[in-house]
Amino acid sequence: MNYWLVKSEPEAYAWAQLVKDRKTAWTGVRNFAARNNLRAMKKGDLVFFYHSVEEKSVVGLARVEKEAYPDPTATEGDWSAVELVPVKALAQPVALAQIKADKVLQEMPLVKIGRLSVSPVAAPQFSRLLELSQTTI
Repeated sequence: MNYWLVKSEPEAYAWAQLVKDRKTAWTGVRNFAARNNLRAMKKGDLVFFYHSVEEKSVVGLARVEKEAYPDPTATEGDWSAVELVPVKALAQPVALAQIKADKVLQEMPLVKIGRLSVSPVAAPQFSRLLELSQTTI
């Protein structure tokens, strides 16, 4: 199993909306590195949901339900989407400041490549985020 992190502005699509919808197509990614990360996702992979802009924290855990397929919102180019379903809200959100200060997490692409909207999470980082969030799965 692989682990991932997706970013969304809460005003555009919030964790609460994913929970309400019970699934979503993760569309609109127009960055090649992020697209390649979408294409690497496998059914069953776990995905942290990060609220960007003002909140700047990891707030939920989702799962890949459907692997990469052509993004239906793309009018040109070779873009991909995946389908995500919510697993659970984190017991305690993990703020970007905490992530940057943590020795295990400070090397995450979230910190190093801040504009990347879909990024991998290493297994030790995944475990550490769960620990900081006081969440069990």
